[in-house]
Amino acid sequence: MDQQTSNPPATNPLSTEPSLRQRLASHYDFVRSWSELLCEPLHPEDCVIQTMPDVSPTRWHLAHTTWFFETFILAAASENYQPFHPQYGYLFNSYYNTVGEQFPRPQRGFLSRPTLDEVWAYRWAIDDRLLEFIQTCSEASLLQYVPVIEIGLHHEQQHQELILTDIKHVFSCNPLYPVYRSSDDEKDSSLSAEQNPIDLQWKSFEGGVVEIGHQGEAFAYDNEGPRHRVHLESFELADRLVTNGEWLAFLEDGGYQRPELWLSAGWATVQESAWKAPRYWFKQGQDWHHFTLSGLKPLALDEPVCHVSFYEADAFARWLDARLPTEAEWEVACGDRPLQGHFVEEENFAPLPAPTAPDTSLQQMYGDVWEWTASPYLGYPGYKANPGALGEYNGKFMCNQFVLRGGSCATSKTHIRPTYRNFFDPAARWQFSGLRLAR
Repeated sequence: MDQQTSNPPATNPLSTEPSLRQRLASHYDFVRSWSELLCEPLHPEDCVIQTMPDVSPTRWHLAHTTWFFETFILAAASENYQPFHPQYGYLFNSYYNTVGEQFPRPQRGFLSRPTLDEVWAYRWAIDDRLLEFIQTCSEASLLQYVPVIEIGLHHEQQHQELILTDIKHVFSCNPLYPVYRSSDDEKDSSLSAEQNPIDLQWKSFEGGVVEIGHQGEAFAYDNEGPRHRVHLESFELADRLVTNGEWLAFLEDGGYQRPELWLSAGWATVQESAWKAPRYWFKQGQDWHHFTLSGLKPLALDEPVCHVSFYEADAFARWLDARLPTEAEWEVACGDRPLQGHFVEEENFAPLPAPTAPDTSLQQMYGDVWEWTASPYLGYPGYKANPGALGEYNGKFMCNQFVLRGGSCATSKTHIRPTYRNFFDPAARWQFSGLRLAR
């Protein structure tokens, strides 16, 4: 998700009232402390492993987010700034070519130094400097850098989600199936037929010309605007997410062996990667299990299916004579509903079943799993990336990727909006990604 970070908003969302410095310092301390909380269950050995190019070691996430504040605030605000370490700018720069060269991403796990303790020392030193800057800089500097600090904090929240998704991949490659955090719910999650969720229902929406995209002064990434008009045909949206039980029926009907269900690129990926089930599904004897951050567990049939790619989601929808919604349909259907859902603050780190009682509204629109849409990740009409290093956040990634909406169980409730546009390669499935059907 580092690739999805965006430019600061065009307008300053914070006022210059006397409490600005205190509020900003408090917010900074809260977000940075949450990263430390997520690392509490980990040992130093856990934090240095890279199991595939898309996964970064936990240590790298901790250092990279620190490098962001050091580079784009502290160093930018002072002509005589001395970096904490002369090589950290090379080691912990992700993709900002206008700032300098980067250590190769697939090789981040090759390095044993700096140690995790040295990275913690780096974080705490930059925290001290940044908090001092907030309290002592001039009013003009404060106003200049407030938007950059704010985007740095949202950027860190994206990496907090990556800490969880990446360590899940790391642990899943270990035959010991390590437990990140024990679940409070130790019930047998394999369900009988009577315990399956209520049947999927469809909600209808009238077509017409609608507006989508961010508006107002609250924080949003630049790829969420400009607000613009689109024309939609009438459509229907499923009232809940697709479940593991429904996906199991797709699998048992030969879904991964039927080329007529798949896009050409998707079918090629299935063959090359030997996909036979969602990521983290394992068959032991006759029973399916799935790996979670609470360890290996029997497959919970009522939970939202998770860790599927766009290709898989598209094939499943076609199997049911349905499709994926466009991001405009998703946003219109979401409307102004309360931002409520199952987020990282609950520290469950896994999607939860939809309520079993009948409901007349859409469920699970926020949290649980990111929802694949049928929309390629492109700039909205009138979008233009800003010049400079921070302009590298979004525009250069608008190619060969698809949009996801809604957030997940690893997303902070303070980091999501109805206009939020996540995006990944259509083959990516190590994220908490699932789907909702449309027709």
